[in-house]
Amino acid sequence: MRTVTWGAIGLAVLLLGIRLVDGSQVAAMLNDDKPIMQWPDLLDQPRPQPDRTITYGKDALQLVDLWLPKGEGPHPVVVMIHGGCWQTEIATRDIMNYIADDLRKDGIAVWNVEYRGVDRGGGYPGTYLDVGAAADLLGAEAKALNLDLTHTIAIGHSAGGHLALWLAARQALPEGEPLRGAKPLRIDTAISQAGIADLRAAMKRTGHACGTDAPTRMAGEKFALTSPPEMPVSTAQQIQFHTDKDKIAPPAYAETYAADMKKRGVTVENHVHGPEGHVELIAPTSRSWAAQKARIKQLLGQK
Repeated sequence: MRTVTWGAIGLAVLLLGIRLVDGSQVAAMLNDDKPIMQWPDLLDQPRPQPDRTITYGKDALQLVDLWLPKGEGPHPVVVMIHGGCWQTEIATRDIMNYIADDLRKDGIAVWNVEYRGVDRGGGYPGTYLDVGAAADLLGAEAKALNLDLTHTIAIGHSAGGHLALWLAARQALPEGEPLRGAKPLRIDTAISQAGIADLRAAMKRTGHACGTDAPTRMAGEKFALTSPPEMPVSTAQQIQFHTDKDKIAPPAYAETYAADMKKRGVTVENHVHGPEGHVELIAPTSRSWAAQKARIKQLLGQK
């Protein structure tokens, strides 16, 4: 896992108009001196383990981890997609284990997807075919696994945020398009955790931690099939969570994406939390994750 170093952002950030979910966060941001998390702060902790691992293809990376709550069910389920700049060398699905376990403890099953990154035969079309196949396997096996697809949520972090938004838009691709699949899993809500949604913009961000090669290979010059702001509009609800000190995917990314989608008649729900960074979005003890989990439970009709 590549360690990201975060710079400090002062009180001026507040004065520039970062949106807060409620007034209590203002006091928290002014008084909280807790340092921003680095990757070892999360990944050096004991890592929870899933209940089962299920394959959806022949490649060693074509698999999902199933996290099952206690009790008979049927359990609501969240499709989870990790980030890592679309590169397997940087990250794999187990970085999401901490929040997957947290959802499992609250009675929510998790379908945590692994996929081939651009450095392992992925990119366009491989990564998309993997994520789509993994999602569709959930649709096929949900009844046997006692999983409830009444409201299906896809959530992804960073590059995985792009893939969660892509999965939500995929169902609106034309029939017969290979990336759509024959029977795409219905996604009701896509949650992007500091997602890098716009591949065209990402290809131009020289100096970004993810570089420009990975988004270029993910785009495949097929933006109407691969980049959510240019894909067909689906009926899925879209929610973005960002943090105020995130240098990998700052809140401006969410604002731009929401503005682009508004022009297309789509309202995107945005949330910004702090003072936190990129790692906190998938850390179960953070403010941003607490807000995300509360929103997930609300979507599922839970208290």
